[in-house]
Amino acid sequence: MIISIMVAIAENHAIGKNNQLLWRLPADLKHFKDTTSGHTVIMGRKTFDSVGKPLPNRRNIVISRNASLEIPGAEVVTDLDAAIALCEENEEVFIVGGAEIYKMAMGITDKIYLTVVKGNFEADTFFPPIDTRFWEETDKISFEPDEKNAWAYTFSTLLRK
Repeated sequence: MIISIMVAIAENHAIGKNNQLLWRLPADLKHFKDTTSGHTVIMGRKTFDSVGKPLPNRRNIVISRNASLEIPGAEVVTDLDAAIALCEENEEVFIVGGAEIYKMAMGITDKIYLTVVKGNFEADTFFPPIDTRFWEETDKISFEPDEKNAWAYTFSTLLRK
């Protein structure tokens, strides 16, 4: 099994405010969809609430402290270990947020699909620091703002060393 994190962060590691994304970046949304479609996505309940519905064409596993929570179209578990246990050994699984789940997953993650949006944003939710002693950047593509994407951004892939 490959455990991957998929995240978009600002240069100050901001990822959200008031349970919402900080920017609208259609290219990143497409990148997210193209990368995770057909796979299992694992997210916390707050992230699920911000999305509002199960992500289509993906198996959705939601982590909640509320063991009796039922979400049509998603499987609910109470911790990350239980979420991982539901996944197939030969698949790539995507951790897609939020901050608490990312923190829990950093120690078991094999790969990070990282979008960095150029700029610092006011936020109440942040991605944990990435210790470069443990991660190797294998891909990086940079983009300038355009008519659809208001900020410069990069897509990177990091593999655990």
